[in-house]
Amino acid sequence: MRETSTTSTDDGTYPRPQLARPRWHDLSGEWEFAIGDDDAPARRAGGTALPRRIQVPYPPESPLSGIGDTSPYDVVWYRRTVTADDVATAGLGTQGDALVIHFGAVDHDAQVWADGHLLGAHTGGQTPFTLEVPAEIVQRGAFTLVVRAYDDPRDVTQPRGKQDWRDEPHSIWYHRTTGIWQPVWLEAVPRTAVVRLDWRPDVPGGAVELGALLAHRPERGTRLAVEITAGEETLARQEIRIDDAEVSLTVPLHRQTNGQAYEELLWSPERPTLLDARVTVTGPDGALLDDVTSYLGLRSTGEADGKFLLNDRPYYVRSVLEQGYWPESHLAAPSAQALRDEVQLIKDLGFNAARVHQKAEDPRFLYWADRLGLLVWGEVAAPFAFTPRAVERTVREWTDLVLRDRSHPCIVTWVPVNESWGVQHIAHDPAQQHLTRALYHLTKALDPTRPVISNDGWEHTESDLLTLHDYAAERAVLEPRYATREALDALPGSVGPAGRRVTLLPCAAEGKPVMVTEFGGVTWAPDADIDTWGYSVASSPEDFEARVRALFDALHASPVLAGVCYTQLTDTLQEANGLTDEHRKPKLPVETIRSIVRGAPAR
Repeated sequence: MRETSTTSTDDGTYPRPQLARPRWHDLSGEWEFAIGDDDAPARRAGGTALPRRIQVPYPPESPLSGIGDTSPYDVVWYRRTVTADDVATAGLGTQGDALVIHFGAVDHDAQVWADGHLLGAHTGGQTPFTLEVPAEIVQRGAFTLVVRAYDDPRDVTQPRGKQDWRDEPHSIWYHRTTGIWQPVWLEAVPRTAVVRLDWRPDVPGGAVELGALLAHRPERGTRLAVEITAGEETLARQEIRIDDAEVSLTVPLHRQTNGQAYEELLWSPERPTLLDARVTVTGPDGALLDDVTSYLGLRSTGEADGKFLLNDRPYYVRSVLEQGYWPESHLAAPSAQALRDEVQLIKDLGFNAARVHQKAEDPRFLYWADRLGLLVWGEVAAPFAFTPRAVERTVREWTDLVLRDRSHPCIVTWVPVNESWGVQHIAHDPAQQHLTRALYHLTKALDPTRPVISNDGWEHTESDLLTLHDYAAERAVLEPRYATREALDALPGSVGPAGRRVTLLPCAAEGKPVMVTEFGGVTWAPDADIDTWGYSVASSPEDFEARVRALFDALHASPVLAGVCYTQLTDTLQEANGLTDEHRKPKLPVETIRSIVRGAPAR
């Protein structure tokens, strides 16, 4: 499949690919490091060296960090010198007059100082934040950057996903992630800077809706212009006068009015066409204030008549559960290239979609999913308790993540809750039902263009798709459950395969597309050096192939399912039920797995 080009993010290294500037400086690499809160006042001031060295952005629990300490601890410190050369590389003095530091994610509560001056704080282990360095500090030529992260390993009100609250990983939970685990980078920005772009394609209307957020209210007479191109062809250019920090405009794409040719520019996994975009802000005197590049994909997603729709056509989803965990770097990817390789691996194995599970994935993964053509289900790490604090944290992080990711064409479904995690007694507690319904409607308010699943797996309240988790180990058990429309129509209100009710409210998912969004989980890991488990265990490579093929064939035989999601892509610690081992080596020939996933007959 050919790759379509974008203007400034082609190599996939820029940490925020849908709002890019040409000058930036990566702060990855060696930082000073310490565990614990000893000598905290001196550390905040920046004058005290820290005793250890860590490789950022790898979490200290991981081997690549150079620390590799998986024991529970709640406070970590980072320190490094930002030099004049670092600042110059970031572009200060050539295209901007403010220096900002971007953090992709710091788990869980972060405070940041520059030469003892508190730049700011942030709460939320999955979401990005940006802080400005005061000009008087930058003018010193070099300054000391200090980060303190607090992450209580026992706090189950934090949205923590697969991070274990016990000392050692057990069952389906993994090592914790503490502190910095996504990129940190410097960037010079103008005072009137674009800080967010939101792209919403209107396929039937032949247009794109753009939402732009500026750092502050601009001067009267300021103008914003957008240009959208496909290769060398300019599709549209529009300029408007703006007087508010939050701007919205509709950009008609006149080429799309040709009803016989409009599909040529549509995005899909089979044809991942991306359009380049440039957004500029000019002052009342015509001076250029900001200039950023972006990209978008024209596509629609929805559901009707029991089908999942992509670009208004029924589309069968062949998905895989993606934990996004590497043995050497844990939740952080070992490199930008590894993110591209992960997307390519999923496609090579025959899947057209990935359900990134209990994790807000690095935006560069989403970039490669956009570019290479892979549907993604946007999910969030869940808390394990239902308290006011857990609700507040969940709503805040989910809101920030939807706003971060809603412009990616690859994301076609939102999943705010999984398997009643954090709402364990939802079947009996109206308050927990209200939370999942509120998250459904909150998501619809932030993004009305995509289907939303209120509680993936079981106990749905309001959902646009009816999704079930079914780990039956034999085809004879699995196949009849989804063999007919009558079988699917009987699911709402019934007790599902996991012993939980499928829906909790009348007509919560009546007539909606039905997908089995977790199945399989077959283990074959004879060389593992730890105790492993799966939902069933194979005795040989031949048995592994036979078991996986039988389960896929059972669901592929259904004429009424809208899609499936196999558990899972890779072995992950003790959960060794992947199609590949933890190092991404397929357990069967790639061609064999692809034939199974795509429903091809055995040869």
